[in-house]
Amino acid sequence: MRVVLQRVSRAEVRIDGEVVGAIEAGHVLLVGFTDGDDDETIGWMADKVVDLRVFPDEEGRMNRSLDDVGGDLLVVSQFTLYGDVRKGRRPSFVAAAPPEVAVPLYERFVDALRSRGAGRVETGEFGAFMEVELVNDGPVTLVLER
Repeated sequence: MRVVLQRVSRAEVRIDGEVVGAIEAGHVLLVGFTDGDDDETIGWMADKVVDLRVFPDEEGRMNRSLDDVGGDLLVVSQFTLYGDVRKGRRPSFVAAAPPEVAVPLYERFVDALRSRGAGRVETGEFGAFMEVELVNDGPVTLVLER
């Protein structure tokens, strides 16, 4: 499982021009799955995302978690996180989990985030062509992998 986490002041995802998910301050999570990902992987990642201290405290240090600041999450499926471009000019996606595996993992990950009491958890639509608009706060961008 691979997640690109971006701390944002606001974000939204649109499908065919219609907003399907939007948040204020929090994290945008671009999420990809691969072979071997399971409920243990999902639980570890959900805990990491919710408890990661990347929001500033009174002294400006990254010392507050999503829960501490009451932040929201926008979770977007992103199989291209497993694109391999080491050879040739076109990415290979053989390491990305196929939809029949990735969709249930994605849904369980979203449920896991919601069950951990994260603020509002919004999503895109798995497999849809989406436009994601965000304002990266900091900027802060981290790659999480398990």
